[in-house]
Amino acid sequence: MVDEAVRVQTSRRQMILGLAAGLSACALPAAPPGRRVRLPLLTSTQLPSRVVEVWLPSGYDASGAPHAVLYMHDGQHVFDEVVGIANAAWGVHTALQRLIDQQAVRPTIVVAVSNTSERSREYGPQAPIETLPVADQVLLPRLTDWPEGQPRDERALPLSDRYLRFLVEDLKPQVDRSFRTLGDRDNTFVMGSSMGGLISLYALCSYPQVFGGAGCLSTHWPIATNPALLTPRIDPLVARAAAAYRQWLAGHLPAPGSHRIYFDHGTETLDSLYAPHQEQVDALLRSQGWREGVDWTSRVFPGTNHSEAAWRARVDQPLQFLLRR
Repeated sequence: MVDEAVRVQTSRRQMILGLAAGLSACALPAAPPGRRVRLPLLTSTQLPSRVVEVWLPSGYDASGAPHAVLYMHDGQHVFDEVVGIANAAWGVHTALQRLIDQQAVRPTIVVAVSNTSERSREYGPQAPIETLPVADQVLLPRLTDWPEGQPRDERALPLSDRYLRFLVEDLKPQVDRSFRTLGDRDNTFVMGSSMGGLISLYALCSYPQVFGGAGCLSTHWPIATNPALLTPRIDPLVARAAAAYRQWLAGHLPAPGSHRIYFDHGTETLDSLYAPHQEQVDALLRSQGWREGVDWTSRVFPGTNHSEAAWRARVDQPLQFLLRR
């Protein structure tokens, strides 16, 4: 019996040692790089408060050096998959930390600004939309809490000018006070996807003295998010809205040489709608003397769709284009 007990104990010890060796041989999940800070909810003079998180790369605390700042829309999708819609996110902090470590980009902090139920109204470019009849304006946004069958009214009109004032007048000053930032135009950037691409370009053109670059992934040029205008066919209102934005851009793009703009799109799902619109915007930048590959770039990713997974797979490209040293 004693020999049997010794044998069992030896067997258990060997099993535990074997498991430990196996675990040490496996690559355990790496800890998220850097650290994140959730800002206190701001009392905005423009819009209701929302969650804002700031990511600081590893090395920020020790370096003592000021950092560039990248403002990102749809903040729920920027970092963690578990908090984004459909459990998907960009993992921007992971990609950016890798690029910083490789010295491919300047040290940069990320300010992730969460969206709200008014996302369609806050991200739709207001000045171009307001050139349309009011009856058309109120049809454009997707209104998640609108009673079915009820007529739309002025509560469906755009809010993006207020949203940009929130970013520029309320949020940016707090970020610059609370963190070591390079607050000048050449080190302040804005980026988003889909409607977030629309509002990023609108931000740069509305506040060219504040934002030095805009990343616009899968830019939703149709502007409309009301499903009735996009399915089963694209409504003529969509073409008029997109044309209104291009006409506004023609008079509000900054002079070439002072800013950077990154565009891209895929070819599947919603992204399949974007190529004709993007080609016209590309032609507009060329006509105004923007240097392709230097001041701006426009890239196509065949076979990719309209999703956080697609943007996560290529997010290093806009980061490198905008934040290169």
